[in-house]
Amino acid sequence: MATKSKRGYIKIETELCKGCYLCESVCPHDLIFVSDRLNQKGYYPAIYSEEGVGIEKHVCKGCALCAIVCPDIAIEVYRE
Repeated sequence: MATKSKRGYIKIETELCKGCYLCESVCPHDLIFVSDRLNQKGYYPAIYSEEGVGIEKHVCKGCALCAIVCPDIAIEVYRE
């Protein structure tokens, strides 16, 4: 019997993100990067690299380390 591997993804609310990049430093798969665009507050927010990719190809496991460390509560974690 084959086991289904865990898949997850995150959503970052770029307008809440103040660019501390703590999430980038804790992601075990290096899936979070600094945006090259400013948000309305003048910060370069974090962005999730797997956005727009089918869930079956996601490397993210939904560990939630990024959301736990985010001081701005700008990250939501989803698991499938």
